[in-house]
Amino acid sequence: MASDAITLGGGCFWCVEAVFERVDGVTAVESGYANGHVDRPSYQQVCEGTTGHAEVVRVTYDPERIDLAELLRIFFHVHDPTTPNRQGNDVGPQYRSGIYWHRADQEAVVRAVAAEANREHGGRVVTELMPLAAYWPAEEYHQHYFERNPGQGYCAFVVAPKVAKFERAFKSRLRAESAG
Repeated sequence: MASDAITLGGGCFWCVEAVFERVDGVTAVESGYANGHVDRPSYQQVCEGTTGHAEVVRVTYDPERIDLAELLRIFFHVHDPTTPNRQGNDVGPQYRSGIYWHRADQEAVVRAVAAEANREHGGRVVTELMPLAAYWPAEEYHQHYFERNPGQGYCAFVVAPKVAKFERAFKSRLRAESAG
């Protein structure tokens, strides 16, 4: 298998995208919307919290360079999986924590790493675990947002600290061109 993918929701997709774009072995990251009931939702619709979608990133990776379990450990480290429908000041069902697998054989790994995270968080993990049922790419201006807008207020004060947290904890997983 040349590449594999998993879809992750950990609050604002700008934060999750910025982290996974720095992970060695990740070959592509795309911000989008998942597991809602509206076809081709807009950002404005998703922000209203009525479409059922979560803000997510589709992470494509090379399983010979990084495995799914390691990706999920990074995911659990860089967001708070214990707050339902919330990450920091971002509140609403679109900001829920979620892991959406693409193939049935990913489910066992997802559930095992989620159980590990739940033990580490004292049984408080609320991350939604389910198959990917619907996915829509976010608008182009959301793609690679942190890379294109590092000085924007939200990026400087919310995204950058999450990226720094990843870089401190996972130095060995840092993509060479991201190491500064």
